[in-house]
Amino acid sequence: MNANQRRRPNPLGDEPDHESEDSGILNERVLMLVFESINWDLQVLCLTASVSRKLCAVAKRLLWRELCVSRAPRMAATLVNGAPKGRVGGGWHALAKLLFFCCGCESSRHFRVNGSSPGHFVKASRFSKTSGRSFLAKNCEGDLLYVSDPCEHSMGEKDNADDLGVYRGVFRGFPMSKTRAYLVRRQVELEDRVRCPYCGAPVWSMTRAGLVPRSAARRLGSHEGSLEYFVCVSGHLHGACWLAPLSSDEENGYDDDDGGVHGFDGGYDTVESRDKSSSGEEVGDGPAV
Repeated sequence: MNANQRRRPNPLGDEPDHESEDSGILNERVLMLVFESINWDLQVLCLTASVSRKLCAVAKRLLWRELCVSRAPRMAATLVNGAPKGRVGGGWHALAKLLFFCCGCESSRHFRVNGSSPGHFVKASRFSKTSGRSFLAKNCEGDLLYVSDPCEHSMGEKDNADDLGVYRGVFRGFPMSKTRAYLVRRQVELEDRVRCPYCGAPVWSMTRAGLVPRSAARRLGSHEGSLEYFVCVSGHLHGACWLAPLSSDEENGYDDDDGGVHGFDGGYDTVESRDKSSSGEEVGDGPAV
């Protein structure tokens, strides 16, 4: 079919184009109303985005952003503050995956595990800027980084085996960050065998770069040197650590300087901001409240 034979839009609108993105299920306003009515159900949105390339494009352009804003409003607002055209590194679909998916762990150059721990969707996660500050080296202070609490993975039959902690996070404005500037200035090489599990971009090893402060292990509840994490060129962080056994006093609850809850039962599936400081936020896959 040449250019002269291609279908042209009808300026009079007498015969609507059934392929138009403004018709039926592809109408963005209709989709917004549908997902608002089901409280931005994560599984339904995943299924919708997999139906066709057009719906996938609508989801990437609009729906994933609205999901993030619905589930983590303060975090989303902070990440886009000052960003060109309200964009986030790697796209909103990558951020949505980071909010709800623990990427698991495989052995890397500086962190060894027996076998691998698979990734999985999570019921709820707590992301904190206060935790993020613990992951910044002194020469990178001033960057804004959200980091989740570690997701615990049992790794052995032995009673004294340490659990594996898997965590993830995201920088605000990573292209202009001190962390990226340091990595580029020192010409730290990107990893050959590791990619970002959220956007597929190349990553730097913070261990290799010498950018893992002692405060990161303390924040995670891990032994110093028993962790590794990576940051991709889009600003997503993922990593793992060996979790030190908690004392009886520590098991009663964790440090709550971000205003988060002290734990949640198996049915916990809500999103709720617990304080007014915008330093921490709960993210869940259930209806927002």
